Amino acid sequence: MLSETEGDFLTLHEFVKAAKGKLNSNTWDYLVGATETETTMLRNRQGLDSLAFRPRVLRDVSSIDTSAPFFGRKLALPVALAPVGGLESFDPEGGAPAARAAAAFGVPTIVSSVTHPGLEAMAEASGQGPKVFQLYVRGDAAWIDETVKRAVDAGYDAFCLTVDTAIYSRRERDIAKRFVKPWRARAMGVEFQSALNWDDVKRFKDRHRIPLVLKGIATAEDAATACEHGVEVVYVSNHGGRQLDHGRGAIEALPEVVRAVEGRAKVWIDGGFSRGSDIVKAIALGASLVGIGRLYCYAMTAAGEAGVTRMLELLETESHEVLGLLGVTAFDQLNPSYVHPAAPVVAPGAHSAFPLTNLSDAGYR
Repeated sequence: MLSETEGDFLTLHEFVKAAKGKLNSNTWDYLVGATETETTMLRNRQGLDSLAFRPRVLRDVSSIDTSAPFFGRKLALPVALAPVGGLESFDPEGGAPAARAAAAFGVPTIVSSVTHPGLEAMAEASGQGPKVFQLYVRGDAAWIDETVKRAVDAGYDAFCLTVDTAIYSRRERDIAKRFVKPWRARAMGVEFQSALNWDDVKRFKDRHRIPLVLKGIATAEDAATACEHGVEVVYVSNHGGRQLDHGRGAIEALPEVVRAVEGRAKVWIDGGFSRGSDIVKAIALGASLVGIGRLYCYAMTAAGEAGVTRMLELLETESHEVLGLLGVTAFDQLNPSYVHPAAPVVAPGAHSAFPLTNLSDAGYR
C-alpha cells in the first residue's frame, strides 16, 4: 500500500525542491552545509559516484526480497534514519514524525540526544519499531550509566556513542551568517565528549548488556580496536562531512574497515547516501545497514510523517530495481564483485545525486 503522498512525490529529488521552498536560509544552510571547505562532504558523494556496477544477467529475478536482519528483527530495507540534531527545525514535532514513519515502514530510527522531543518521547513515537539511541557525552560515567538505563527502560535495541566530535568543527556557512543553532547555544558539558576514550568503551562493555555502536569510525586501526573491546557495531561515518575537513568519503573508508572487522562486528555506514543505488553499493562492499540523513530531513520538511514514508517507499523501489538489474534477489547475495571503480560523470555536491533538480537554475548549492 502506497502512502498518501505518492502522487505528490514521484522522485526523490522533488523532496529537495519542496524543502528548499519551506526553509529559511539559515536552516537550509545548516542542513546542506558542512565544515570549512566542505571537502569531506563533497568526497562522500564523489566516492559513491566513483563506483560503477558490474551486473550479471540471465538470472531469475522474478521475486526480490529487500529485507535485512537487525538485532534479531527483520527490516523492510537495510536503511536507518541517521541521528540528526535539531530536527525541530524541520518539523514542529521534532523527530517524532520520522520515528513514526520509520517504525511503520519497518526500518530503525537512530535518535540523536540533541533533538526533540527527547529519549523517552522518541521511543514512544517509535512504538514497537526498531530504534537506537545515540549519545553525545555531556556528563561523567554515572551520567552515562543513567542515560543507558533510560534507553534500556524505553526499549531501545542498541546504544550508540558518537566518537568523531571530540572537537566541534567550524561550520562556516553558519559562522559567516552569525547563525547560532539553538541546540548548540544551550550545549553544556562538551568537555566530557572531548575526554571520551577507549577506557570509557571498556567500562561501558563491562557494565552494560545493551549492544554498543561506535559512530564515527574511519580507519581500519580504530575498527580493529573497537572489535577488541567487544563493540557490536562499527559505524563508518564522517558526520556527513560536518566534522573533520579534508577527510575521505565514507564509502572510501568502508572496505578497509570491513577487512579489519573480519566479521567480529556489524558494519554500518552513513555519509552522502541519497539513492537506492547508493545503498546497494554499500551493502556490496560489506556494510549491513546504511544511514540516511539529509534526505529524510528534506522529506519531513516537505510533507511530515507522510513525506518520510514516501521517501522510504522510493528508496525501496530504487533498491528493488538495482538488485534485479544486477541479477540478485536479495541484499545478502551481494559482494564486492558487483562494483568497480569508475570516473564520476557529475561534479560532487550536496545534491549531485539529483541532477534533474536543475540546481544551478533553482539556486541550490
